[in-house]
This record gives sequence, structure tokens and C-alpha cells, in this order.
Amino acid sequence: MKQSILLIIAMLLAGCGSEHNGDSASPQTKTDQPAAMQPKPIQLAGLWRGVLASPGGELPFGIQVSKTESGYSAQILNGSERADTSAVLVDGQHIEIQFDWYDARIKASLDATGDVMNGQWSKTAAGAISQLPFKASRGYGHRFRFPADSQVMSSVNGVWEATFVDEDGESVAVGEFSQSGPVVKGTFLTPTGDYRFLAGHAMNGELKLSAFDGAHAFLFTAELSDEGILEGDFWSRDTYHASWTARRNDQAHEVLPDSWDMVAVTTEDHSVSFAFEDLNGQLVQLSDDRFQNKAMLLNIFGTWCPNCNDEAPVLAEFHQKYRDQGFEIVGLAFEYTGDKARDQQQLERFKNRYGIEYPLLLAGTNDKQQAAEVLGFIDQVVAYPTSVFLDRNHQVVNIHSGFAGPGTGEHYEKLKAELEAQIKALIN
Repeated sequence: MKQSILLIIAMLLAGCGSEHNGDSASPQTKTDQPAAMQPKPIQLAGLWRGVLASPGGELPFGIQVSKTESGYSAQILNGSERADTSAVLVDGQHIEIQFDWYDARIKASLDATGDVMNGQWSKTAAGAISQLPFKASRGYGHRFRFPADSQVMSSVNGVWEATFVDEDGESVAVGEFSQSGPVVKGTFLTPTGDYRFLAGHAMNGELKLSAFDGAHAFLFTAELSDEGILEGDFWSRDTYHASWTARRNDQAHEVLPDSWDMVAVTTEDHSVSFAFEDLNGQLVQLSDDRFQNKAMLLNIFGTWCPNCNDEAPVLAEFHQKYRDQGFEIVGLAFEYTGDKARDQQQLERFKNRYGIEYPLLLAGTNDKQQAAEVLGFIDQVVAYPTSVFLDRNHQVVNIHSGFAGPGTGEHYEKLKAELEAQIKALIN
């Protein structure tokens, strides 16, 4: 019996020894699991078709994910536009695509195949968080999907006079579209800016266009009547909706008001004053020595504004080009939240993104009526951005409302030339 007991003890000791032996793996370790049970390595690089579940239906866009030395980067595709993202974070099966300068992000998880992402897009907006469900799948053939037997719609090439109707009433716009087969690209110009790079198709009697850049989610749909009239809907983010109609009119741009004649000066002598804090909390005033005898551009803007983001690199270039000739720019920011720390952080990101070297001052929140009251020298703020041009005596010479961005093609180039001509006139 003593021999039996010794034999059992020896067997137990041998078993304990094998548990801690690094030379052989336990049958329960991951290395012996069947290949199908192993987590699939993440391979994000390539083209993806992203979709936001807009209240108006699918809002699609392209995503180009690239492998980098430190991880991944991504760009959002809208027609010819390649919109940057600030970071792509990967944690296991979880993906976060960040748009820091818009305080926006896409958070998603890969499914078991590694070919589908499901999640949500969110962005800080005025008094709320905008959110829409998000899904992406590998490959980016057609922006909008349609049945194989679909018929290409009659061409929408050309210029269209459009009317939008929402809860605030009617507004005019001009649609400019180019169509090749089913593929349509273009934009709408409004009295104060544009709807950026729209892309989509015209199939089965229906026009569908979308744009997404991390902050702005636009979806346009319309049907073409037998009379040649487009009638449809416009959806922006998760809350805004308008109906619209449009008819061809090569002279449609004549319906838009003059963007140089929308805002008036309220001071009798056209003088201006301001006093707001910069990103370091230092008070900056027009009376400061550095502005004396300088021609100036006061840029009323918001980091959340698409047209402001289109304008920012243009202004940064003008500042570098003409500052040694007695020209200065000051950005007066009207932000969403009223949270000083958060809004200053957004201004810092905006400044870094565009290489801005002129002062950015936190002036208030984005309510247009309140902004006009805070400034005190103009009768209204019609649009963000608004550019107020001052001569060397700091009297208002001209005011331009809005900005037509690169999605408008020749209109963008024309406006840049007009702004630069105004600067040259002030410094000479």
C-alpha cells in the first residue's frame, strides 16, 4: 500500500510540473485552437463604401484607408474631393475615424468576416450631438446602389435655377451638374456659399446626390418630371429637411443676390472696434499697436462651418503674401457650445490644420443675431464666413458674405481673385 501511495504522489508531482513547463503547450492554449476560431487579423487598407442612415435614406460616400508606419490613415471620397481625417484608431475589432477639427468621429466595429463595419457617426452641434448610424463594406463600385436592369435618366447636365423650402420659408440657389452615363457630379451655389462636392447618379428617373466630410452630411434626392422639372428633398445631418424644385436656366446666377451687398455698416463714420481674447487668454483690440496703419480683414467665422474651412487656407495664403506690405487679418470666431475651453481647443485645431499665423479670437456663439449685436458695427450676419475689409484708418471699405468653395470650380477661382483684388486696393 505504501508503494501505491508513493506512486500516486509521483504522478501528481509530474502533473504539476507539466503545468508550468514552457516547452510544451497545454491543449487549451490558443495555439492549438482550430484556425477558424482564431481572431482574423485586421486588414483595413483599401476602398470602403460608407453609408450613413439619413432620415432621407442611404447617404453614401467613399473611404480610402491606407496603411502607415504607425497604423492607418483615411480619406473621405466625394467625387473628385479627398477630405482628410485627423486619425484612425484601432483597438482589437473596434475602429475610430476621427475628425478632430470638427469635433466629430465615426466609431465602428468589424464583424467576424472583417469586411463590414457597423457603428455610429457623431458630431458636436449647436446645443446637441448629431448622430447617425454608420455602416461600411469593402469595395467602392457605385456610390448609390441600383438594380442591374436600371435605366440611365435623361441628362441633368447644365445650370438649374432652384428653390428650397423649409420651415423658415423659401430660398434660392443655383444647381450646376455634369453627367457622364449614370454618374453625376456638381453642387448648389446659394447666396452665402455652396454645398461642396456632391456626387451620385441619375437612374430610373431619379437623381441622387450626397456629400460627407466628417461634419457635413448632405443628401439630395429628386425626380425629373415630363416637363423637365426636378422635384425632391434635401436632408442635412440628422435633423434638417427641405423640399426643392429646379428648372433649367442658363441665366440662373442672376437670381442670386450680390454677396458684396448683403450687410451694411451701422456706425456713422464706418469705424470699427473689437476686444476679444486670443487662444492664450490675452485681450486683443483693434487699437493695439500691431494693427496701427494696417489695412485689415476681419473674418467672422466658425470652425464648424464648411465654407469657413474652404476659405481658411485661402486667407492664410493671403496673409503670408501681403503682411509685409501692411496687411493684417484677425479671425473672430463664433462657436457652437459656449464652453470656453472646448471652443478654444477647436480654434487651436483649426489654426494648426491650415497653418494660420494671424490671431484667432473667441468672440461668442454662432447665433447670427447675437453675433451682430456682439460686434456692434454691422446690421446683421447673413452668413459664416463674413469678411469685413478695413482701410489703414480702420474704416469699413467693403463687406463680403459667404464663400464659394473649390466644389464650385470657376466660381471659386473668380471669388479668390475678387478678394485678392480688394486686399491689393487697400494696401496700395
